[in-house]
Amino acid sequence: MTHHAPTAMLSAALQAAEYGWHVFPLRPADKRPALHGEAVCPLIGDCAGGHRKWEDRATIDPDRIRRAWADHPFNIGIATGPSGLLVVDLDMPKRNSSTDTPCGVTTFGALCERAGQPVPATYRTRTASGGHHLYFTTPDGARLGNSAGRLGKLIDTRAHGGYVVAAGSFTATGPYTITDPTPPAPLPEWLYALLAPRQASRALTAVAASPRASRYAAAALRAETATVRSAPTGQRDCTLLSAARALGRFIAWGDLDRAVVEEALQEAGESAGLSARQCTSTVRSGLNWSIARNSPQARTA
Repeated sequence: MTHHAPTAMLSAALQAAEYGWHVFPLRPADKRPALHGEAVCPLIGDCAGGHRKWEDRATIDPDRIRRAWADHPFNIGIATGPSGLLVVDLDMPKRNSSTDTPCGVTTFGALCERAGQPVPATYRTRTASGGHHLYFTTPDGARLGNSAGRLGKLIDTRAHGGYVVAAGSFTATGPYTITDPTPPAPLPEWLYALLAPRQASRALTAVAASPRASRYAAAALRAETATVRSAPTGQRDCTLLSAARALGRFIAWGDLDRAVVEEALQEAGESAGLSARQCTSTVRSGLNWSIARNSPQARTA
């Protein structure tokens, strides 16, 4: 089929680059990156100075794009962070989910209605599964990460550390197509407010005001939550687990309240793009492990 040919994918990749969107190849008929991983990095070319991941290797250089798509019908990934984009991903319910589960489009419409705002008119694509991607440009100087379910059920966002499959790509379930060619609109302020990192969370404020917390414990909580928020794709859950294990000892020693630590790590994990359920499970596991292995006596041992 002609629309699966390398030339069609090449044209779509070049078109995305003309918009200023940094692209990289995904596996043919797949959503996974086609680039090599760190374990098998040849340390040549782009990686001559050390392994570079897909976000660093995404490009708008037409010559590099022509070489990459010359012989293979790679799908097209758009690295949202370098492209100055935030993409709202409105997903469809899984086939085995409840029949009354609303899709992401419906939930997003309700979110806009509650905010007293219209559904934004912006560049929009239809995904292979029947969902929608809404593209927005991010404010200058803003560094938003990914989110999962923060805006509502079946609503994710992709920004720094994330990517989306571009129009022109396809998988076994269908193609990715443009449904609204309107240029990406600036991210609405009310959406930005919902997605912006919460620098002064209730949990961190409670720690700062608590005479129980030592300066060291409070500093550790701030540092660990910051590390979780900035964790790269593929390392978020293990980073959250490590943070929970590191902070659990302060709970065991009486320096931090467990509820405060749980709230701070939950918020940081969700800000990084993990689901609420995954965060809760990982935080509980990490804290339980650490508390069981620490005691007041261990502090002076």
